[in-house]
Amino acid sequence: MSLTKVKHIILVVVLSGKGGVGKSSVTTQLALSLSLAGHSVGVLDVDLTGPSMPRMFNIEEAKVTQAPGGWLPVTVHEANVEAGVGELRCMSLGFLLRGRGDAVVWRGPKKIAMVRQFLSDLKPLLKDARPGQVAGAVVVTTPQAVATADVRRELNFCSKTGIPIIGVIENMAGFVCPNCAECTNIFSKGGGEVMAQEFNVRFLGAVPIDPQFVMLIETGAQPVYPAGTIVNGKDISGASTSAEQAAQTTTRKDAALLADKYRGCSLEPLFNQITRDIVAATG
Repeated sequence: MSLTKVKHIILVVVLSGKGGVGKSSVTTQLALSLSLAGHSVGVLDVDLTGPSMPRMFNIEEAKVTQAPGGWLPVTVHEANVEAGVGELRCMSLGFLLRGRGDAVVWRGPKKIAMVRQFLSDLKPLLKDARPGQVAGAVVVTTPQAVATADVRRELNFCSKTGIPIIGVIENMAGFVCPNCAECTNIFSKGGGEVMAQEFNVRFLGAVPIDPQFVMLIETGAQPVYPAGTIVNGKDISGASTSAEQAAQTTTRKDAALLADKYRGCSLEPLFNQITRDIVAATG
């Protein structure tokens, strides 16, 4: 598949000047949401010290293959035209490591060479992309002042290098209790929104921590919420499947089921709106 035949391309860079703010989690959910909206999605994981996308998508055992035009990314799930779901594929350094705990001990020049190879040889995510197709950066932060202070540097970096900023996502803005209907702001809330206003960029939304999303990624457990669970002013308990339906799929950790199960996650409506805003903002 050549990108020259694709009418619209949105190339989004997810970044942050701070570690541990949830870039992998946000990337996973952006990818799932875009795919569920019918878009074809490719994820390129260029985190050379801690590549986590294979684990997030439950495709750690997959192997990349070489083709005449470059590397072929690993399929997370195929497109389903009838269901309105787009294909989702992923490429990561993690596929090239022998084990989950293996370290990459490379100096700067070798790291840069690997990133360049990813960008130039990967097929079909980027190989035929044309100049100007980078829509911009989605910047991730957490609410605390210490995090927003670091992320401000990344916003300044984007400004100085001419990378458009699509918007800011405030991650870990609250905690969705799996045993009751409470969403508590354990790390405070609002720091990311204030920072977005300061830099005059779009605030894409506040995303709480949901242990059930973590369990979905780690074990394949279907999210189910107590009645009356409110997240960002919306009752999401009705979106979950019944306990009986959940019990039938809880033990199945299957990449092909990930997107379907994610529909019942409390965070899905939030990322559905975030991805719609990103698509609208990038034309």
